[in-house]
Amino acid sequence: MLEPVTPVRILEASGARARRGGTAAAPDELPDLLLIERARAREERAIEALIRRYSRRMFRVACSVLLDEDAAESAVQEAHLAAFGDLSRYAPAGKFSCWLTRLAFNQARSLRASARSGPLAAPRQAAQAAAPAPGEAQERRELEHAIGSLPEVFRTVFVLRVVEGVSGIETAASLGVHDTTVRTRMYRAQRRLAPDMARRVRAASGFLELSTERLDRIVHCVLGQLPHGSILTISASTP
Repeated sequence: MLEPVTPVRILEASGARARRGGTAAAPDELPDLLLIERARAREERAIEALIRRYSRRMFRVACSVLLDEDAAESAVQEAHLAAFGDLSRYAPAGKFSCWLTRLAFNQARSLRASARSGPLAAPRQAAQAAAPAPGEAQERRELEHAIGSLPEVFRTVFVLRVVEGVSGIETAASLGVHDTTVRTRMYRAQRRLAPDMARRVRAASGFLELSTERLDRIVHCVLGQLPHGSILTISASTP
């Protein structure tokens, strides 16, 4: 009788292949659990792989709160510092992606609250990317305006469910709400938008996309600020 496959057995199998001298898998091909264990030991390649794997989702949820890409980038950086500064706070029973996303969501809300009593830091110059065709640029502006007009509680759900394509259960875990709340907010968001809005968002090129330049900057800043060789607890709101 075959033994059930468990996360522990997957990690053991991955380690066994490495010990046999086989071709080592690139960090971005490894499962989260193995990368997390290596990240606990301060392996920078493992930390970088996890940052690159989940920063786009974190950036999109931060954008849905702040409506500003530069502020969203800052929120993602701080969320990664909080996460990798003390990985003991992560409970393996939940998805790592949801935990990171919720840290970014909470950090974005904190930044927004700070902005009410004072201005955010001066935004960086936007990355110079290839200019979209006039029709694409107009479409993107219309979509951004329509989604930006939603109340935040509807907007964050719509961005995660439609733009990022996350399931309802994962969206609930990422925002710290019940899945029935996600369904209700999604329904109300769709009622406020044009009937074809979801289709147009999915078809839009580069909508709320995390640019390569921003991602590289996030990786560089986070790795540059994390301690090496020891665990340092960085205070942050626990999701």
